Amino acid sequence: MGTVVQFVGTRRVEVVETGEEPLPPASLRVRTMYSGISAGTELTAYRGTNPYLNRTWDEQQRLFVPGDATSPYPVVGWGYSEVGVVTEVSADVAGKPGMPAVDDVVWGIWGHRSEAVVPASKLDGHTIPPGLDPLAATFARVGAVAFNAVLAAEPHLGELVTVFGQGVIGLLATRLATLSGARVVACDTIPLRLATASAFGAVAAVDVRETSAAELARSLTDGRGADVAVELSGTHAALHEAIRSVTVGGRVVAAGFYQGDAMGLRLGEEFHHNRVELVSSQIGGPPPRLAGRWDQDRMNRTFLALAADGAIDPVALVSHRVRVPDGVAAAYQLLDERPGEALQVVLDYTES
Repeated sequence: MGTVVQFVGTRRVEVVETGEEPLPPASLRVRTMYSGISAGTELTAYRGTNPYLNRTWDEQQRLFVPGDATSPYPVVGWGYSEVGVVTEVSADVAGKPGMPAVDDVVWGIWGHRSEAVVPASKLDGHTIPPGLDPLAATFARVGAVAFNAVLAAEPHLGELVTVFGQGVIGLLATRLATLSGARVVACDTIPLRLATASAFGAVAAVDVRETSAAELARSLTDGRGADVAVELSGTHAALHEAIRSVTVGGRVVAAGFYQGDAMGLRLGEEFHHNRVELVSSQIGGPPPRLAGRWDQDRMNRTFLALAADGAIDPVALVSHRVRVPDGVAAAYQLLDERPGEALQVVLDYTES
């Protein structure tokens, strides 16, 4: 028997048993080792604020439209940061170039499941790099989210970048922007995150409750302000401060998953007077000007290569490894109610 994590209501999570799926053609069976919980997007589903719970995304129109009136619950296997061992490969894809073999460790997206049958096309080339800790491979997706935001920011050597929100993705963005040659001012309210940002290369770590990031950015640049800001907290007040922090004609990359109305965002102030460029970054696609060269798979692979080379250490962000099934409900409660006590929470299936 396997297990899967599901949301059965607002702030209600259960781990339920599942039967073994048959292996159809063009598929692989994977036994999960680790699965990372997203403290951003995934918590919106846990809290019941995610738009997919009460509206429908119309792919053709690219619009959210009124959804089905029936309850969206249970929401099954939401996770998107998995790593596991291939245990079975369908005969029609076994041995094909790039295709994982039995006993290979692979990364991908199959949700918080102890075992999954995954289309072979989704795991083509997804064997983890040699020497990489499998735990680091759970960061492939969140690493790509951070990578995409930095690509959109386009920091140049010696420029000042303010990064708002130093959760896991914000910390990875801080490190990636630093590797790009920028000087990063990391902004948050949680001491653990700010201390980690300094360890990841930030030249300043700002508690925005005590210090104005916009004023600090100007003090570090002879009054100009930051060249670019990346907003990853998903709060509108932080987006407003990110806009305040940049110079005239500066760029702000909005990469957080914003919920509800935009309270605290005042577009008639610095945004209007400094003619700030505001761009959206979402993992569904790279910046349009880079779409010919970059895609999600390249971002995933590049991030994991940087981790394998030691340029970035995502495992350092793992604050909790939680056994499945016993600690799962408490893990979500921790991230929801006491975010200052955790960075990356990983579900550990290795002894389930």
